[in-house]
Amino acid sequence: MRWQGRPHAIGNGDRISKRDRRRAGAGLSPVSALALGIAALLAAAPAGAAEDAAGAARTPAPGASAYPTMIGQTIRYRAKYEDTLIDLPRRFNLGYTELLAANRHVDPWLPGAGTEILIPTAHIVPEAGKKGLVLNLGDQRLYHFKPDGRTVVSFPVGIGREGWWTPTGRTKIVRKKKRPTWYVPKSIRAERPYLPKAVPPGPDNPLGSHALYLGWNAYLLHGTNMPYGIGRRASHGCVRLYPEDIARLFGEIPVGTPVTVVDQPVKIAWVGRELMLEAHPTQAQADEVEAGDLMTRASAPEVAYRLIYAARTEAGRLDWPTIRRTLRRRSGLPVSVLKPADAAG
Repeated sequence: MRWQGRPHAIGNGDRISKRDRRRAGAGLSPVSALALGIAALLAAAPAGAAEDAAGAARTPAPGASAYPTMIGQTIRYRAKYEDTLIDLPRRFNLGYTELLAANRHVDPWLPGAGTEILIPTAHIVPEAGKKGLVLNLGDQRLYHFKPDGRTVVSFPVGIGREGWWTPTGRTKIVRKKKRPTWYVPKSIRAERPYLPKAVPPGPDNPLGSHALYLGWNAYLLHGTNMPYGIGRRASHGCVRLYPEDIARLFGEIPVGTPVTVVDQPVKIAWVGRELMLEAHPTQAQADEVEAGDLMTRASAPEVAYRLIYAARTEAGRLDWPTIRRTLRRRSGLPVSVLKPADAAG
């Protein structure tokens, strides 16, 4: 089934009203507009915000979840002679495009022995509610918020390609099936009439060994018989995982688990005393990265306001050259965007 239309992404981090945006820019110089914008945003900030003025995380209230705002860490890896960027992603539980985006200077087929490769295994957790499964199309990763209130596990995924968008919104797991049969949708058979009406379980089944069915008709999370498609926009809207990842999820996810799908290529979070910015290619840019093309510039007009809002009283320490460079490169690597306290001003 092809998704008709694209519902808005939930939890995109934009909590700033249109009125405040107009106040921040109407008829003012850039410096005055920024100053007024900061004042408006700080006035609007909730009294119980998660960070204090210095960015130090407050102690969670009794009974509150303690899920981290960022998981993992970036690794520096020295390539061996036989390594390629096509083979390495699965070893580090990454998708192809996210590894490529972090290493645009590296030949994906012949990195060369001794070449330093950045392994982008640090991930800011999306803003989408901390419950069940959160799929972020913006970084092509699935986040599992475990019931213990502390643990988040992330998996790379393959998502819908151009014209076969994976939808955004909220749903839930309605059914689980081991060794699923793939009943080929009419829309796919119209595109590829040589396909049968059904493909039984086995090595030729594109659903792989396990499937988690969503409340949206004809959409599911499933394995794959083509693991090189993980981290690419290659499906007809469904979400593919590595065989080992879907098998693990299958055993941990009960029917009824909530699923939230968002599209957040740019994520912001306080991690201890550091304000971190993580910018990924947009879905259209991801196709360009995969093809080895230059990335078309993508505007992100709300990011400045989101950063100011998140920084609150530390907004004067925002490192705008680093912010602009991070948004231009979109490497997917989390970057600290605050100047040292003694360097601000």
